[in-house]
Amino acid sequence: MKYARAALVAGCMAALPALAQAAELDGASLALWWAVPFAGLLLSIALMPLLLPSIWHHHFGKITTAWALAFLVPLVLMHGAGAAAVSFVHALLAEYLPFVILLTALYVVAGGIYIRGSLTGTPVLNTAILALGAVLASFMGTTGASMLLIRPLIRANAHRSKVVHIVVFFIFIVSNAGGSLTPLGDPPLFLGFLKGVDFSWTLLHIWPQALFLIGALLALFFVLDCWMARGDVAVAQPAQAAREPLGFDGKLNFALLGAVVGLVLLSGMWKSAVAFDILGTEVGLPGLVRDIGLIGVALLSLALTPKQVHADNQFGWGPMQEVAKLFAGIFLTIIPVIAMLKAGVDGPFGAVVRAVTNPDGTPNIAMYFWATGALSSFLDNAPTYLVFFNTAGGDPAALMTALAPTLVAISAGAVFMGANSYIGNAPNLMVKAIAEDRGVRMPSFFGYMLWSTAILIPLFVVMTYIWFL
Repeated sequence: MKYARAALVAGCMAALPALAQAAELDGASLALWWAVPFAGLLLSIALMPLLLPSIWHHHFGKITTAWALAFLVPLVLMHGAGAAAVSFVHALLAEYLPFVILLTALYVVAGGIYIRGSLTGTPVLNTAILALGAVLASFMGTTGASMLLIRPLIRANAHRSKVVHIVVFFIFIVSNAGGSLTPLGDPPLFLGFLKGVDFSWTLLHIWPQALFLIGALLALFFVLDCWMARGDVAVAQPAQAAREPLGFDGKLNFALLGAVVGLVLLSGMWKSAVAFDILGTEVGLPGLVRDIGLIGVALLSLALTPKQVHADNQFGWGPMQEVAKLFAGIFLTIIPVIAMLKAGVDGPFGAVVRAVTNPDGTPNIAMYFWATGALSSFLDNAPTYLVFFNTAGGDPAALMTALAPTLVAISAGAVFMGANSYIGNAPNLMVKAIAEDRGVRMPSFFGYMLWSTAILIPLFVVMTYIWFL
């Protein structure tokens, strides 16, 4: 297997000069069956942990690779090695590597901070942690806030037998809704920032929707947690003599977390003409500096964080490896789906694009909210945001002024509805993996969607009537 992989890599490298002029994949010419590998991967993520848990746990990486090859092999055979190489390199360099490098840096740095102290998971404390996470998510990213707080939250509730609802609401609030106020919070908003949307625009225009959603979720959670705690026979309080004052170990990582935020901001604000063209994918100097800097920050954190901190935090690579492997398959198999969406009204998904426009040519705000959100629930929300950003005209000056309600709908749909499924946003899967690693029996893919459908969808309907009609 190793030799086969080496031969494949060598063959690709040798073919690079000849492939450099290859055309990009034309979504308008693709048939709907090109989306089958992506749908197959989603169904595998949804069903196999439920139906074949042992096979999935041991072989999910191989299953993901199989679905990726189910897309790449026909692409090579039907569109040529050039189109396959261009699509593969673009997904790798422009999307997957920046995504997984940032995720890894946040995972490592947050995993190097141990919040010590005898926290007792009462409804008041749990609600306070979720509220704190919602605030932090917009300034250190949903991934950073999730990785920082999920471990102490689970530890604080270790004495309780009913904790699934706590993790589910954590995903709703900290891993998604909390990242809606700044470009640092969630990748779609960062892409908008790179396209010219002012850094403060989201804070000034989306705070009413964010406040409503987060406030409603916190209130619902508090009521539910009170009810769960009252009926939980394991809610015995820890002995007072064993209580430890609140504190932090691995404090250096707070500075490294600031470095991560600074590198991300720098890459968006620094303009440079220096760029490298790799098979049609432009790799700019700011992005390159950001990614190299993030790798350096992660290595520094691993080298300087005391081993005891990682041991206390039960830090391990399992959750990160799972997310990296699954999203590698998602970023590859999603290529034809995004290409078909980018084709607009001329593509197989033309009906979706037409649905967001009224007969008189004006944008249908409610449909922008729901279409962006529905696709962001199962596709990567960052390219989905870009598709509808461009469908709405793609002019940041117009979208921030005359078309501001449209941009609010697109932004809110991409960020808020990423909570609808485990794959709607990367931190969702990471939190699930960490919780399961700590012994929490998380819902299946569809089990989680029962939670999101019952709790989130009614709130989104209310938001539609208040702001998007």
